[in-house]
Amino acid sequence: MMKLETIELETGPKPAAAVIWMHGLGADGNDFVPIVGELDLAGAPAVRFVFPHAPMRPVTINNGFVMRAWYDVSFGDLEGKSRKADERGVRDSEAMIAALAEREIGRGIPAAKIVLAGFSQGGAIALQTGLRYPAALAGIMALSTYLPLAAVLPQEAAPANQATPIFMAHGIYDPVVPYLMGNTSRLTLTGLGYQVEWREYPMQHSVCAEEVRDISRWLKAVIA
Repeated sequence: MMKLETIELETGPKPAAAVIWMHGLGADGNDFVPIVGELDLAGAPAVRFVFPHAPMRPVTINNGFVMRAWYDVSFGDLEGKSRKADERGVRDSEAMIAALAEREIGRGIPAAKIVLAGFSQGGAIALQTGLRYPAALAGIMALSTYLPLAAVLPQEAAPANQATPIFMAHGIYDPVVPYLMGNTSRLTLTGLGYQVEWREYPMQHSVCAEEVRDISRWLKAVIA
């Protein structure tokens, strides 16, 4: 299994919590590094933010151009029309992110203080990995994204993360991952008994200042 290269940023000495934050399609781990400085984590324990770089792979929807991607995306995937999502790519990335969580545990941070987070494709992998991870996590943050492999989640879900807090946020004008995909995923999760905090904003496929404030509040609560 490939080991992912990462960027790390710690908010203080001897971090007691970790946030593994996955970027979106075509970006890299640098994409969300600046947000750490915008988060108000006053009063929270020191956090190690880990920003992995996705593997390079050809992406069908971008004419096979090779870029950083957690899995391939085909035409129709983001309108819910594709019957053959890149399951292998999703599961390979799940394994690589689970390995990063194991690395944090090996560095002294318990699973209960680890948050899996991501934007767009990265958020899909955060959900895919977190809901199947065998030890209870602090939380799962999924921004402007959707639930991959939803049909098999009831059979594959880890009981340890049935009660794990989930933060989902979406722009109501998102032209990349339609709002309906995100909201349908939210309803699927709540229908399965998960605790989902849902936030929506008058934006497109991006992150806004109000969302950053909501993320700050949620993060402080789950890693306290």
